[in-house]
Amino acid sequence: MEIRIGVTYTAKEISLELADGASSASLKDAVDAALANESGVLWLEDKKGRQIGVPSDKIAYVEIGSEDASRPIGFG
Repeated sequence: MEIRIGVTYTAKEISLELADGASSASLKDAVDAALANESGVLWLEDKKGRQIGVPSDKIAYVEIGSEDASRPIGFG
């Protein structure tokens, strides 16, 4: 599953490919919990096991991709 996080005061966004076992419901709960606390941090783990932390007061938006989205290969 892919997730993109917009960060305030920057044009770039954080794009992660999460592990196959990640569910969108648990991810939404983690985002809600981080945003509920101004000094909180949203911690995520990508497919390679790296952990990424984003301060909740810097999150502009979160875009969650579908769990079974496959990227097309070739000229479609």
